[in-house]
Amino acid sequence: MRGLWGGAAALGSVSVAFGSMLWSQQKTKPEKAATGSNRADTNADSPYELKLVQILFRHGARTPLKSIPDVMEAQWVPTLLEPPPHTSIDYVVTDLQGGPRPPAPIEDSYRNNILSGGTFPGQLTTLGMQQLYELGKRLRRRYIEESDFLTSTFIPAEVYVRSTNIVRTIESAKCLVAGLFQQKQKAIVPILTSEAESEILYPNYHGCKMLKILCGHRWAESTTLPDIAADLQSIQSELGIAAHQKVDFILIRDDMVARETHGLPCPQVLDTWRDKVEQRAVDMMCHIFEPSKRESLQLSVGPLLHMLVDNIEEKLQGTSLEPSRKVFLYSAHDTTLIPCLLALGIFDMRWPPYAADLTVELHQNRKTDEAFVKVSYVGEDQLIPGCSAVYCPLEEFKQVLSTYSLSPEDYNSHCNRTIYLALVL
Repeated sequence: MRGLWGGAAALGSVSVAFGSMLWSQQKTKPEKAATGSNRADTNADSPYELKLVQILFRHGARTPLKSIPDVMEAQWVPTLLEPPPHTSIDYVVTDLQGGPRPPAPIEDSYRNNILSGGTFPGQLTTLGMQQLYELGKRLRRRYIEESDFLTSTFIPAEVYVRSTNIVRTIESAKCLVAGLFQQKQKAIVPILTSEAESEILYPNYHGCKMLKILCGHRWAESTTLPDIAADLQSIQSELGIAAHQKVDFILIRDDMVARETHGLPCPQVLDTWRDKVEQRAVDMMCHIFEPSKRESLQLSVGPLLHMLVDNIEEKLQGTSLEPSRKVFLYSAHDTTLIPCLLALGIFDMRWPPYAADLTVELHQNRKTDEAFVKVSYVGEDQLIPGCSAVYCPLEEFKQVLSTYSLSPEDYNSHCNRTIYLALVL
């Protein structure tokens, strides 16, 4: 088992995307916290009444998952990780049933390596903590200060917090909550996590056999596509990376962006390659999760999309176990957001920045009670292809997601079905 999970940190570029050896988070040009202003009404004059908010967000800035081989390493010193006092809250990490936190094999794989300077790969930095705190403050303006939607103090019955079982996403969730409620809480904040085998907040390469086969094939294929392969050979040569080293544009991008974001030295060669590295990293991800290859996206985010719709249905039907619940917070990764954005048809061909948020709001018409869904990304409202307006009638929204949404039962069935592999590749 150690060898299986150890491959995750070794590849460093898509580690969270594919479970045991492909887990990753990144973006080009010094990454800042996602900003933007959601222009939708939250006041009583709006014809729509806000009923439920679900926010899927990326963690903040972090140390790289792996340094570019044969290139002078940056110094990732522990002082880069000091938590700002205003991000402190009382919280506890549990499993989904409220029991002890599950084992964290991905996190363990990071801890098997030490970066130059003394820190571990994939650790949330002080800057990353501040980014999530700022996102929390933006959400506070919208849902507390500009409306009476949320109570100004954290109440567990109102707000559900779930994270992947990785320290940087857990800490990111904590910092967001600190910003959202300005450290005011009526109870300890529970941050729920899942066992690695059943995680649905990222494409679970380890827990889904079919996804491992599909994405493993698409991943290997992406590095051999003529344009990507030619550019990779050129940049390896210019950086002085030995031919035997296993690198790709996502790995290069990960280290480059982490350095630039924290003001650390970066190889001068990358100045001229920055835009190309970004483009090719995105090209690789789009090839891996190509929407026309439906099953890859289904198995990557199908259960997550199904859960979002389930939460909406339970709210409307009054069947939620927590009838007072107003907000679901999901702390995840860029490799969660990219396939979600592709499934919704709104991916802008830009790597999701640190602290990017994909927000799904449920509204009801005050006169007719008709349900509508509004989606925003990094604070900007989105017109979903297949929806007649930004305020998308619920049935239209469900139809859009039906292409890729999977119930837990269907997901498990698909994951264990490998007999027709030749037909789907």
